[in-house]
Amino acid sequence: MKTIYLLRHGKPVLPDTQRRFIGQSNLPISAEGLRQANAIGKMLNRKKIEAIYCSDLSRAYDTAQCIAMHRDIAINQHAALREINLGNWEGLTFAEVASYYPEEFKARGQDIGYFKPPNGESFMDLKARVSDIFHHILTSEHDKIAIVGHAGVNRIILCDLLKMPLTSLFKITQDYGGINVLVGSESDLRVKCLNLKVAVPKEAAASK
Repeated sequence: MKTIYLLRHGKPVLPDTQRRFIGQSNLPISAEGLRQANAIGKMLNRKKIEAIYCSDLSRAYDTAQCIAMHRDIAINQHAALREINLGNWEGLTFAEVASYYPEEFKARGQDIGYFKPPNGESFMDLKARVSDIFHHILTSEHDKIAIVGHAGVNRIILCDLLKMPLTSLFKITQDYGGINVLVGSESDLRVKCLNLKVAVPKEAAASK
């Protein structure tokens, strides 16, 4: 039996409060995100996790470091766990994309699974690379595993396990620091909990 803690990284440093397309921009983790990650690390230490996998983007790796320091175990970084590549839309606000790329923006809403931004990936592309690395992790020798992913990455995995179409992936909430618990065997892995939040003391030190 496997127990996989699939979580979203802690909150990164964001340019502002506007809604933006942020995929593979290598944003650093924020002080709030470090507090979230430290709280997660303490919780997972009690769960005696045996392995940690993460995206190689800073916000995911920094989160993984906070988990690893409580268990003194190695971190396995994989580019395949990166967030979706948004191409020319990367970093733009939703309003900017709707203004600069009106036809493409409309097309995305009509075909969320297969639409690719210019020079970017579709969610089907993301699914192909994430499915391979997730299978590799699932068939590893470890039974208690933490995976630090991104909202898109996690939604791809959860959609597959919940037998949901990719068109419904945004119905799955993935907050910063949210934890999904997956339990079972390689052939029968089930979603036990979705988007759990660990309490973060306000006075907690924001250290890695």
